[in-house]
Amino acid sequence: MQIEAAIARARGANLSLETIDIEEPRDSEILVKVVATGVCHTDIVVRDGMLPTPLPGTRYEGAGIVEKVGRAVSKVKAGDKVVMTFNSCGHCPSCLDHHISYCHEFFPRNFFAARADGSSALSAGGERIHGNFFGQSSFATHAICHEVNVVKVPDTAPLELLGPLACGIQTGAGAVMNALKVSAGKSFAVFGSGSVGLSALMAAKVVGATTIIAVDMNDERLAMARELGATHTINPGKVDATAEIIAITRCGLNFALDTTGISSVIRSAVMALAPMGACGILGASAMGTEINLDEVHFMSGGRRLIGIVEGESNPDTFIPILAELYAQGRFPFDKLVKFYDFDEINQAIHDSESGKTIKPIVRMP
Repeated sequence: MQIEAAIARARGANLSLETIDIEEPRDSEILVKVVATGVCHTDIVVRDGMLPTPLPGTRYEGAGIVEKVGRAVSKVKAGDKVVMTFNSCGHCPSCLDHHISYCHEFFPRNFFAARADGSSALSAGGERIHGNFFGQSSFATHAICHEVNVVKVPDTAPLELLGPLACGIQTGAGAVMNALKVSAGKSFAVFGSGSVGLSALMAAKVVGATTIIAVDMNDERLAMARELGATHTINPGKVDATAEIIAITRCGLNFALDTTGISSVIRSAVMALAPMGACGILGASAMGTEINLDEVHFMSGGRRLIGIVEGESNPDTFIPILAELYAQGRFPFDKLVKFYDFDEINQAIHDSESGKTIKPIVRMP
């Protein structure tokens, strides 16, 4: 059938809204009518050629309603409300150990924009459109996803709001709750107060961290951080962030999280750690980016640096937890969101890049 999709055709260029063809779902696939989809920093990184994803193609972070399921699908049925999250193979050692965000095939399953057999469900006048980005490609009115990367949500869930739980929001909150395992009474700082960083901050408040510090160059973002639970905010353009954190905590941080992917910021975060402190990193940067640390400081204090993907989450259990925390008023990620119509998708991306909007969500017609 024919659908409307936002297609990236050139590095760094606007997406083009086009009518394209989508195949029927295969036996293990699911056809979802997309209600809304988030704009993620990863979309921008891929559009600009920083990761090995082919063009033309379309992107991800969608929520919608199941229209059709393949013969082998039992997890969901037509009419179910769902969120589409990252893809995994389901059979490698990591997947079998329930560490699916570290699937041995994570890059090909998510960034190569093809099914496992190399095909795509999308085309336009005989031209291949690279689909299956993060197992879905949901910058479109319909998307094909897989049983392994679809999460059913309650019928009462605010579906148009939930797409970002599939990646960005899940990544930030999961980094705190699943990977770093921040606990009550501890100190925590997030470097970068975009949607991922602010999600981490809200999660730190949920788990009971008592000193919660947001570090960002944008004073409006820092004001939002204070509204969401930060006990302290630091603009590193005005003060030395590491020195300020040491002054606040006296002995350094128990936990830090970098969302920027900037090596100098990561170094600053590690330098602010207390002995036995841990810093998580999750920001996407160009392939080959290196991190430079003070080896004596790092080693002698037993400090740790941890790479984190997708918040080390099991989406089937973690996304419903976040949705329930939102329903309870304890995880108000809706404060990060601004909605855009589908034909405003390039404006949504621009507003995300410029910092005007923390988390754009595009609603389908």
